[in-house]
Amino acid sequence: MPHPLLLAALLAAAGPPPLPEVPARAETAPATTSKGDRADDPAIWRDPQDPAKSLILSTDKKAGIAIHDLAGRLLAFQPLGDLNNVDLRTGVTIAGEKATLVAASDRSDHERPRLRLFRLDAQAPRLVEIGSVDPPAGEAYGLCLHRRAGGIDAFMIYEEGVVEQIALDLSGAAPAGRIVRRHDLGSRAEGCVADDRTGILYVAEDKVAIWRIDTDPGRAMAPRRFAAVDGVRLHDDVEGLAVLPRGKDGGLLFAASQDDDSFAVFHLPGGAYAGGFRIRGGAIDGTEGTDGIALDARDFGEAWPGGLFAAQDGKNRDVGADGKEERAPQNFKLVPLRDILQALGDGANRN
Repeated sequence: MPHPLLLAALLAAAGPPPLPEVPARAETAPATTSKGDRADDPAIWRDPQDPAKSLILSTDKKAGIAIHDLAGRLLAFQPLGDLNNVDLRTGVTIAGEKATLVAASDRSDHERPRLRLFRLDAQAPRLVEIGSVDPPAGEAYGLCLHRRAGGIDAFMIYEEGVVEQIALDLSGAAPAGRIVRRHDLGSRAEGCVADDRTGILYVAEDKVAIWRIDTDPGRAMAPRRFAAVDGVRLHDDVEGLAVLPRGKDGGLLFAASQDDDSFAVFHLPGGAYAGGFRIRGGAIDGTEGTDGIALDARDFGEAWPGGLFAAQDGKNRDVGADGKEERAPQNFKLVPLRDILQALGDGANRN
């Protein structure tokens, strides 16, 4: 039996144990035949009447927005420009009527960003454009919506690391927006998610950290470190972020690490590490170099009990006629959220 100190040294030298692997259950049909860098960010719309008929909205950052069903079938594609990130909120009053608001960051012009706003027609399905808000300058990258007591805000993240909070006014025939705060993180950033329960925005600065920012426009926009990019739990090029809420302020924050094709999970609100995983195995290829992610912990019918996790696959592969894997257009992998939580074990299932 090795001496305890020697055993500890051997374990440390061996490094952390391998991350659990969770297979995808479905994948989306590519929205394009191009094998370049196209797919980026998903958003999940849950049908309240029939959750099995829910939709996955996703961006092709050189063409527009795709709409898929939960089996991954492409239902619609709208050529709307170079839309990078997408987010949505249901039950939003738009020009006096309740609707699902969809927002996307438009980087068609790298010098002049646009925040594009739509209403989701889920029956068609299609997006009906209601207008846009045009901030002054910067290359539009990240985008997330936030519902607060005073209304709806959009957070635009620019490539150079500037975070901008835009208060939306959707009461008139055309939407309007007012920049209420901005902060420069100092380096490239993109991924963001707002927790509507707690009023906290989480922003991923690619090679530095995930930051917490209070969404109250009356307070200073002062980021606080939530999780560092340490090369152990969280790796370079942190991209997509997603919140799994539990109770008043608990739950989990999921983050995609592009450089090692993994996902790190942290407890809310404090930031303790809950574990990590990779999407691999099964009949469908896994994910690599993931940009955007989205999740919803509610049931989505018999095929998706216990929630849904969607992740962009930056290096999608198909099996060719010769039986060998070959490069394919980028797409999104759909994974049962329940399977991910089971793979993470006790570390992710306590608060």
